[in-house]
Amino acid sequence: MIEQKINEFFGDAEATGFGTGWWSGILSAFFGFLSFGGVLCLHFPQLLSSPELRPHYPMHIMRILIQCLIVAAILFGVISSIKRKKKTLALSGMLLAIAATVLGGSSVQINGSLGNEPAIGLDWFLLDLLLMAIIYVPLERLWPQYPEQGTFRNEWTLDVVYFMSTHLPIQILSFLVLLPAIQATKYLGVPGLQALIARLPWLLQFFLAVVVADTAEYFIHLALHKVPFLWRFHAVHHSSKALDWIAGSRSHFVDDTLVRGFILVPMMLGFSQSIIFAYLIFVTLHATWTHCNFGPSAKWLEKYLVMPRYHHWHHTSQKEGIDKNFAIHFPWIDKIFGTYYYPDAWPEKYGLDGEEISPNFLGQTIEPFIPRRKRTL
Repeated sequence: MIEQKINEFFGDAEATGFGTGWWSGILSAFFGFLSFGGVLCLHFPQLLSSPELRPHYPMHIMRILIQCLIVAAILFGVISSIKRKKKTLALSGMLLAIAATVLGGSSVQINGSLGNEPAIGLDWFLLDLLLMAIIYVPLERLWPQYPEQGTFRNEWTLDVVYFMSTHLPIQILSFLVLLPAIQATKYLGVPGLQALIARLPWLLQFFLAVVVADTAEYFIHLALHKVPFLWRFHAVHHSSKALDWIAGSRSHFVDDTLVRGFILVPMMLGFSQSIIFAYLIFVTLHATWTHCNFGPSAKWLEKYLVMPRYHHWHHTSQKEGIDKNFAIHFPWIDKIFGTYYYPDAWPEKYGLDGEEISPNFLGQTIEPFIPRRKRTL
């Protein structure tokens, strides 16, 4: 199993608390990976960087960021190698940082003009990963709802595999789906509706887009639960027995593809490229937030915006919470359709109710395609 190999390669029997070298090793590997990816984006911008993001980059700041990541990876790697017997994490981070430096580091020049052809979007993936880790890991460590869960809970490596192996391809898919969707507005868009929406203030356009997207996602989400064949794929997402910011990445690629495509269809009828692109960023950040192991909440906001406790009840295996809270952004959508459930307490258990699926990434990827009576994984 991929996640077991990761544990065997990086893990050991030593303590993992602060001051043991574990966190510095994690940070070294993390920063080394980001710096190496950033340098690759400088070398191959046409292939790796998102055309939608390129015009907005302050390149002098991006170069400083890459250089800081290289230095941090080496620094934390040295600290970890001193404090910890097993040097794998530290050496991995330092080697990636050294490789980034050998390739030219932050000083790599971008030569030639860049077109708008579809790209892999590695830059968005790296920025997304960095931003979410910076935001959500401190929040979960400072104010966790379940303190005993910890950052490196059971199955955390499985979710890392999902993030690394699924999150990037799904970002590729998002932008590749986005481009033809934008082109399709020339033929499927409603000119009168487009003109009407375009005259509205940008923030109001964005709010309407989120409402349209969440309504569409409500129904595809409902179908993923109610249609047995679709549930096979969506069950992967619900198999997490503990939730945190990275657990939301555990999702079958068929599940993600259906959801992304389904919400873009109504959005492309009347919303501009900038609005759709802004929504893709918003849903990435907000969907991650709703899976967080984060206890505090703003009571006045809970009526209008989905908060972690609300979505956690969607993931519970307790009978009273099953098939409830399908909305991703606005809880009042569930109220309209009769699927709202929001008690004051948090769920006591998560995961699937009396259902077993493969515990590993490969099995979870293949298993939904196989009729139940023939499953062997």
